[in-house]
Amino acid sequence: MTTPAVSEAQASRPRSDAPGALRSQATMEIQTRQAQRLVFGRMAAEGQHEIVGLLRFAAMLRPIWGGSIADDPYADWWLVKIERELMRARNQLKEMENTVEQLLAGAPAVNVVVAQSLAPARLDLNFSNPYAFHGAYLLADFDKLVRAVLTARHVGLMDLQTSERLLAQGGKQLRSAYEAAKGYRYMGATREDLMQGTAKAVKAREVMGDLPQPVLAGELRAAYAPKVRGPQDADTHTDGADTDDETGAPVEGTA
Repeated sequence: MTTPAVSEAQASRPRSDAPGALRSQATMEIQTRQAQRLVFGRMAAEGQHEIVGLLRFAAMLRPIWGGSIADDPYADWWLVKIERELMRARNQLKEMENTVEQLLAGAPAVNVVVAQSLAPARLDLNFSNPYAFHGAYLLADFDKLVRAVLTARHVGLMDLQTSERLLAQGGKQLRSAYEAAKGYRYMGATREDLMQGTAKAVKAREVMGDLPQPVLAGELRAAYAPKVRGPQDADTHTDGADTDDETGAPVEGTA
């Protein structure tokens, strides 16, 4: 059987049976109230500073991701800093968790199983870039640490003061990583603008400071940085940066 020839005109027409866009689905379970509070964070108010939660972190990432697509070296620098902070925080939480697990394993003649929620909260993750997901992984690490600490306290292997100190330190690590996304502003300055010293470049430098040369030269980018496409492709990734509609709220069930 011979395959019918396809004309150039036919080849240029969109096929009705072509596959649609890919869409994945990710769901996260949260087992402690301490971790659940850091999904939403806290708005700044009189006498209270802002606490950046997962939703706010994901929202702040949107213009940064779009800027990186548009060849904004400042966006690339922010992604590098965010990546470093996420890795640092995850390593710190892992060290703390290992310490608590060793304590639990040392219980004399008792096999202690880390507590789990009977009704964990479920969170749908519909993020548009990898670093928002890494923020969720960090929150999961903190959730796991909280469970281990509260278990150790419950079975008498850790006193109240020590457990509260560990929980505070763990939360601080997570919040510090999320706050690394602060300070970026998409101003439409590309690497070419920075090289030529255009008005956009001058304004960006006034607002966000100088850049390391490897970043400016494009030699240093984050591991999961997007492919550069140009300023015309940045708009859909930079608008709505202050919204939290990328992540569904926990439904039915409390941690």
